[in-house]
Amino acid sequence: MRYRLSAVKCAERFGIRRAAANCHASPASIYRWRKAYIESNGDIRALGSKSRRPKFHPNSHTQEEIKLIRDMRRRNPNLGLQDLWIRLRERDYTRTQSALLKVLKRLEIPTNPKFKTSPTYKKNKPYESMSYPGERVQIDVKYVPKECLSPEFIAKYQSTKLYQYTAIDEYSRYRILCGYREHSTYSSSLFLCNVVSSFRTLGVDVKCVQTDNGAEFTKGFIANSKNNHSMFEVTANRLNIRLKRIKPHTPRHNGKVERSHREDQKLFYSEIIRLNRLITDEESFKRRLKRHQDRTNNRPMRPLNYLSPKQYLKQYLKQYCVKNINKLKE
Repeated sequence: MRYRLSAVKCAERFGIRRAAANCHASPASIYRWRKAYIESNGDIRALGSKSRRPKFHPNSHTQEEIKLIRDMRRRNPNLGLQDLWIRLRERDYTRTQSALLKVLKRLEIPTNPKFKTSPTYKKNKPYESMSYPGERVQIDVKYVPKECLSPEFIAKYQSTKLYQYTAIDEYSRYRILCGYREHSTYSSSLFLCNVVSSFRTLGVDVKCVQTDNGAEFTKGFIANSKNNHSMFEVTANRLNIRLKRIKPHTPRHNGKVERSHREDQKLFYSEIIRLNRLITDEESFKRRLKRHQDRTNNRPMRPLNYLSPKQYLKQYLKQYCVKNINKLKE
């Protein structure tokens, strides 16, 4: 800006041609600088370089694509960036995920929420990776929010308690969900039998089950005798399944099932409250939970290379069968 101002001052004193020769600038540039300097009433900032960013690009988002993004976000306010991008792709959206993030920021549409790290945050050790399906399955219980229960449900059962049991395979992320009105070792043993039979229909044998230290799984903290086992532990022993309990007060060790519960809260229970489709009885809740289970098992995931848990499990079983056939041929 100071260089251009000196060229303007030189032109006022000696003329345009001599200023162009002395300052090594074209006469057209000096005319342009002089005009901008006079129109700004002698403000040197008017001589600064202007943005060369194009006002239009042929590959920019069209109005139809922007309308599709706005409508999808309005109908699904709780979806994260990845799920939003996948649903848009199902509706012929051809842009990349990073391009979607840029246009969301430009339109000031919220993306994934950001969480401030706690000052006492301690980095955890990486998870032990599993090598085959069924090697370890995490099981936990989630309390169904009271806001999801209708007055008919409360009047029918005289209770506001409803629980979701969740089992997730650590290798394939395949989940089994079921709802119960009881939070006991009996319900836990029934769910364990359901999990084992469901995985066996898929060709997977459950070898180990990991749980927390809740009273619905173990009597380790309330029994006087070490041999006083809960019904859940007896059922696991009868099914020849090894039980593993995490360290007390460390839910992060059951991180996969805890994270899946957070997704259930965002994609299932929050939608029940938002759309006012409350739960009326236990059987309808189990049917709706089964549909939600099928949706999540068919939902692509980044840790699985954007395959769904169902596809990832089928891929492993197919490769496993091919290996066994080749071994038999040898």
